[in-house]
Formats: sequence, structure tokens, C-alpha cells
Amino acid sequence: MKILKEKMELNFDEFLEDLQGLIRIPSVYEDDDSSYPFGKNIDMSLKEILAIADKLGFSTYYDPNGYYGYADYGDGDEMIGILGHLDVVPAGDLKKWNTEPFDPVIKEGKLFGRGTQDDKGPTLCAMYALKALIDSNITINKKIRFIYGTDEENLWRGINEYNKKEKTPDYGFTPDSNFPLTYAEKGLLQVNLITKNETSIRLEGGDAYNSVPSKISYKTKDSDSLAKCLGELNFDHKKDEDKVTVVGKSVHAKDSEKGINAICRLLIGMNKMGLKSKAIDFIVDNISEDAFATKIFGECRDEASGNLKFNVGKINIDEDNETLGIDMRIPVSVDKEFVLTKLSEVAQNYGFTIEENDYLRSIYTPLDSEIITKLMEAYVEVTGDTKNLPRSSGGATYARAMDNCVAFGATFPSSKETEHQPNEYIVLDEMKKAMEVYSCAILKLLK
Repeated sequence: MKILKEKMELNFDEFLEDLQGLIRIPSVYEDDDSSYPFGKNIDMSLKEILAIADKLGFSTYYDPNGYYGYADYGDGDEMIGILGHLDVVPAGDLKKWNTEPFDPVIKEGKLFGRGTQDDKGPTLCAMYALKALIDSNITINKKIRFIYGTDEENLWRGINEYNKKEKTPDYGFTPDSNFPLTYAEKGLLQVNLITKNETSIRLEGGDAYNSVPSKISYKTKDSDSLAKCLGELNFDHKKDEDKVTVVGKSVHAKDSEKGINAICRLLIGMNKMGLKSKAIDFIVDNISEDAFATKIFGECRDEASGNLKFNVGKINIDEDNETLGIDMRIPVSVDKEFVLTKLSEVAQNYGFTIEENDYLRSIYTPLDSEIITKLMEAYVEVTGDTKNLPRSSGGATYARAMDNCVAFGATFPSSKETEHQPNEYIVLDEMKKAMEVYSCAILKLLK
């Protein structure tokens, strides 16, 4: 490990330069250009990381349709898969950023920018971990394949296309979560609740299903009344003539109880001033600010993975329909049909129909499995941390995409999780430590 650390230190400036180049590409999903499945910038980011992989000595492949790419090194009967994604969530409220989200800045030992923590930084970190092994003349007796997804923050169409066309790794990990390791992930269910709009209300807000919305604005002639109601509720807001903006706190939907949902707060305020709609009534009666949606599902939780999480990520009330975009994280022992049935029983009382947008099954990997044993050995060997144990998560990572795959790093138990939030960053010293862990882990997986 001493030799590996020396190689990683020599390469770290190059790693940072490559990562900054990736961060500068605003690889947010776009659907307005048929030339690329997920937008020009995501395609540009995919081609950029393949160019980096080629520079590092890997052989690369770009899917002609732009859905995915991969980079290989080594050869053997077994394939180790390392899965990362290049798409990022939108920057959100730019006023909450202290730097430009797509103009990476290093200060106080941190690199700021959208995608630094989720997931460009960790993916590139694992690549440079393998580079250290190569530079140390370690024999690579298995094929190591980095698989690059392009639609992880939305519908997983990139990785699903890979699975249709390409060889599945025998085992592996995704550097898109936390150390020491995630052995169970909740099911993910995203739905739209849709009903006919019979009001004069027009409202649109929210960036993504899987982000707690940090702000939403509503234009009304009664802006003074709405602002007064929001103030009485102690909800943070701003008023600008006929526009009132509710200010929340954005976090990942898996941690929705730690955020402040601006959409829910606005609807609660609109209800207090006397406005009525099916969306307003549904939220006020059943959700309010309860990220567990207890009135609908009861105490829905299990020991392995905790509570069901419920996030109102998007809203659109136009001249035709009222639509709520919902993200739910389902405990591993709870059936999807139970959740849909409970939600439907309540939603239909307000005239809503349920349209399924996305579903990802829950996963559970036994703690005594070989992949978990070896990865945990690497983590403990590098960090000396025997206190923190494998955990469950509400996050949806590419570990679900393949069997014998788990989420492994790259943030540490003491790290601040900044993914999907303003001022997303990684700590450079922590990234060096993560690189050590990944090098040690790959070395163990080669044995």
C-alpha cells in the first residue's frame, strides 16, 4: 500500500484536472435533441470520460446510440464491474451556490461543483485507483470493466440498454454511496398523481422526483394575503410584487425528512388563504410536512432499511390537469403492490389516477457474501475503522442493476453528504483516502 499511495500522490493533480474538466460539462438530462438520447451535454461527458480512460491505458467502447460506454483493463475468465454515472441533477437555485455549479473551484481543501460527489468524482477516483495498481506493476488477472451510465438520475435507460446488449460482470461495486458499504437498498417507486384541473390556479415547480424542492413561486393578485399566511406559518418566503416564492431546503429524496419541501409548504399556505384544488387538498389532508406519509401508509418500516420515504418532487397545474410527481423509497421487506394499493385508496378520493413513472426493485446482499467480505476487508485495512458497519440505504444506485453488486463509497461516515444540494463538494484528502480504499479493494477482488 505504501507503493500504491506514492503512485496515487503522483497522479492526484492529473486526477483533479480530469475531474474539473468533467464538472465543466453540465450533464443534466435534456430531451429536446433527437441526436442524443439524453442530451448533448451528457453525451459529451460520456465521450470525455472515455477519452480519459483511453489516456489511462484502458480499452474503451462507445455505444453508437449514445446510451452507455465502458472501459476495460486486464483479461481473464472473471469480470469485475465498477459502475458509475455521468449525468447529474440540475443545479437548482443558483442563488444558494457560493460558486458556479459547473465552474469547479478548489478552496479550503475542497473541490466544489455539481457532480463532484455524485457521481463523477467517485467514478474517476476508482479509475485512478486502478491506474495506481497498473503503475505499480500489479498483475491484473481478471477483466476489470468500468461501466458508464448516462440516465441514472432519471429512468436508468442507459444501464438498461447495457444489460440488454453486453456481458454482465460476475460481481462488482458502484462508487456512488457511502463507506463502509451498503448491503441493502430500498425499492424506488416514482409516480405521477394526475387529475383534471377545475380551478384557475396555474403552478409549476420542482426540479426532479428524487430531490426535495428548494423553492417554488406562485403568481397571484393576492400576494399580500399569501405572504401573510406563510408568515403566520413561519414558512420562509420572499415576495416580489405579485410573485411569492417559498424557500425550502433541498436534499436527496432518500433523506427527505432532512429537507424542507417548498411545494408542500406553498400548498399549505395556499390552503390557509382559502385557495382550493385537488392537489392542495390531497397534500394538506394527507402529507403536510410528513416525509413518511404516515396517514397513508401507517408505520411502514423494517429493521433492515428503516422508514418508507415520501417526497413531492414536482408539481404542474396547467389548464388541463393537476399533476404531482412523487418519489417513494420502500423498505426492503415491503411489497410494491402494498404501497400502490394504499396510495390509490387515498388518491382516488381526490380524483387522482396513478401513472407509474419508474420502479427499481429493492436489493439485499447477505453480509457473509464474498463481495461484501472482501470490500469490508479493504475498507478496514486502509482506514482502521472497525466501528462503522455495513448499512442499508434509501438511495437508488447501480448496485440494483446487476447481481452480486453493492454500493461502496466514496464518502466516509464523517463526510458531509452534499449530493443534490447547492455547493456540492468533495474533500480532497478524503478523495485520496477513498482512492486508497478502492485500490486495496480491487487488489483483493483480483485474488
